Amino acid sequence: MIKTTQSRAYRISILALFIAIVFVQSVVPFLGYIPVGPFSIVIIQVTVVIAAVLLGPKDGAWVGFTWGFINWIRAFVWPTSPMAIYVLVNPLVSVLPRLLVGLISGWALLKMVRNVHDAKVWQLSLTGIIGSLINTVLVLGFMAGMYYLGWLPLDKLNVKAFMPWLLGIMATNGIPEAIMSGVLVPLISKPLLRYVK
Repeated sequence: MIKTTQSRAYRISILALFIAIVFVQSVVPFLGYIPVGPFSIVIIQVTVVIAAVLLGPKDGAWVGFTWGFINWIRAFVWPTSPMAIYVLVNPLVSVLPRLLVGLISGWALLKMVRNVHDAKVWQLSLTGIIGSLINTVLVLGFMAGMYYLGWLPLDKLNVKAFMPWLLGIMATNGIPEAIMSGVLVPLISKPLLRYVK
């Protein structure tokens, strides 16, 4: 019983540490978002996927939710890009995809291996790529879907010609983000797995 309580407290401590890291990455410039023109290359999904690898899909979802919630708040008070004030104010675009990054990437790894401690580098790398692509595809997918349904407040902009270009440019961010996740997730999580039971 004592061992179980200690183990649970240890996992909660690690979860709290990941939530704190995501908070810092979200508010300190260049730690979570690298500005590239009017857009940003996102790094935070790496932290969320690593949390899902080490702690499982449920806790990964909590870390992802934290990222999305902070992102949603920032859209009102300190947007990361000019489009954030139009798009990320909707929690379906800012919160839900980030929650699903942790949940689905954690599930994906558990489908590949029974015990995460036995995960090979390529499996961790694939998990990182999956997590990054979930973020890119769902954010862009929800954004496009809600635009075409008229749920986004973009009526003051001339978006007809601009939207395909915007989605194309933002989609190109997904490639370097996926590569970066595929490299960093195994590099960071493999040594850390020995400290998590």
